[in-house]
Amino acid sequence: MPDKSEIVLVTGGSGYIGGWMVAELLRRGHPVRSTLRDLSRSDEIERAVRSGESVSPGLAFCRADLDGDAGWNEAMEDVDVVVHVATPMGTSGSEDPEELIRPAVDGAARIMRAATAAGVRRVVMTSAANASSPSSYAEDSVTDETLWTDPEDPTIIPYRKAKTLAELTAWNLADEPGAPELTTILPGAVFGPILSPTAIGSVGIIARMLRGEIPLVPNIGLEVVDVRDLVDLHLRAIEAPGAAGQRFLGTGEFTWMRELAETLRSDLGERASQVSTEPLDDDIVRALADQDATMRSIAPALGRRNRHSTARAREMLGWATRPATQTILDSAQSLIDHDAV
Repeated sequence: MPDKSEIVLVTGGSGYIGGWMVAELLRRGHPVRSTLRDLSRSDEIERAVRSGESVSPGLAFCRADLDGDAGWNEAMEDVDVVVHVATPMGTSGSEDPEELIRPAVDGAARIMRAATAAGVRRVVMTSAANASSPSSYAEDSVTDETLWTDPEDPTIIPYRKAKTLAELTAWNLADEPGAPELTTILPGAVFGPILSPTAIGSVGIIARMLRGEIPLVPNIGLEVVDVRDLVDLHLRAIEAPGAAGQRFLGTGEFTWMRELAETLRSDLGERASQVSTEPLDDDIVRALADQDATMRSIAPALGRRNRHSTARAREMLGWATRPATQTILDSAQSLIDHDAV
């Protein structure tokens, strides 16, 4: 961990991963500053991230938006470490991919340039495992951080292109004089307990299943990583000198979506009575992909067999993950406890 006198800036503390990042830093006694798009949410977010275990009195918020330069010089003042979790809003449903790609790339550049100007020591950036994946997930293989997704491949979806180009932009700027050390973390499907019903991230998939809003389960696999383990990986990357200049895959146990549904049904009983385990035919997904953005985004992952190796994180940082079943059930119980289903 950084020295407890060092200020850690977390971008996007209102988000699912960002909120957990702030909460864990506070629990470990570190002063934290978090950027928000809307400062009127400060009290709500502080209640969510402060638990009975929080021992740090140092939590401050500042307004800064990845879509513009305003506020970033102030946000970075006296900061030693930046954990860049926030993702620009973009327009994921737009027919123009650039409406998703350009904000992600510009946001990464804005963070690196502001951190360089402020003399920040290290930036730890959240990327995505699909920025380190083969073009086709159908290959029965295990790949590692040395593989980069080809952003020029016309078959990849805009989200993958955006994540890949944003990370590449950060690495290019890390080579400039005076730039901070850079480490990137590449997570899989992030599940786990929620801190607030207003920030549930990917756990929204489980919420939809519990509400019966996914009547047919697509034939896709997820490398489930618990948000608590993912945050731990980021914090280990802050501490370790050897983490500078490294990419770390942060994926977890591979689970077919139908297995996820079956876990909910078998372990939650009546509380998961609306969860469907009926399969969605691959041909239907492909047939609807031209008209439906959701189907278009999952079609490339149908029957996916590619996995990612986390050997680097295990060997260099001593990182470990909990079983996917525990994460899935903790996600569901947390949603129920927060009346989010």
